[in-house]
Amino acid sequence: MTPAPTPPVVLVTGAARRLGREIALALAAGGWQVAVHYRSSEADAIKTVADCDRLSGASAAFEADLTDESAVRGLLPRVIAHFGRVDAVVNNASTFEHDSAASFGFASMDRHVRSNTGAAILLAQALHEHVTARGGAGAVAEHAGRCAVINLLDQKLWNQNPDFFSYTLSKAALEAAGTMLALALAPAVRVVGVAPGLTLTSHLLSDEQFEARHKLSPLGRSSTSADVAATVKFALENNSITGTTLLVDGGQHLMKFERDFSLM
Repeated sequence: MTPAPTPPVVLVTGAARRLGREIALALAAGGWQVAVHYRSSEADAIKTVADCDRLSGASAAFEADLTDESAVRGLLPRVIAHFGRVDAVVNNASTFEHDSAASFGFASMDRHVRSNTGAAILLAQALHEHVTARGGAGAVAEHAGRCAVINLLDQKLWNQNPDFFSYTLSKAALEAAGTMLALALAPAVRVVGVAPGLTLTSHLLSDEQFEARHKLSPLGRSSTSADVAATVKFALENNSITGTTLLVDGGQHLMKFERDFSLM
């Protein structure tokens, strides 16, 4: 009797709350074992793990500060030690702090680039090393496309405005890195970007403001958490997609916004 295949393992950064949690739950429902990364939201991470366990039967939480290079380098080995393997990384966690061209400084840029760009690149690097080491060249060729890195980007990159200057720079750098990594890590690991539009509200928006701005798109609605999570799952499981970005925003990137949604 042929043994059942081992369920694939995915690390989702920033998975304790909000969009990361929805991605983790969607992947767990699809049969993935989920490593739930968090920085400080331990209670939320434990709840996400419990909810994932009810769907897939296997998940665990892992704390790490993604601005700390040594912590980032140690994260994937900890996940591998727990699950025995890792097949994918979803770089969802983001620092999102307001600055402008006038208030820009090295400190803000450093925080955003470390967490939003550098950490994602290091985790992609670590996944590639793990995948190539565990199977050898023959196994990598046989299973080409099955392992992937998904980078969460932003429709803002295709519809730029001057708000959240350092955040936008860090996401633009990550989008460029995705192209280079797709070339550098093939055929062992695919790299795909997913760029949502306005998806979740924040303390900067009232419910009425969020609803009005969510409708500002050619389709009359932007992305929902379910839309983004489904796209991440699709990108992970379609073995032919690499080196590109899937925009999931109701077409918001086709419209010109002079300010960020939160400041309109």
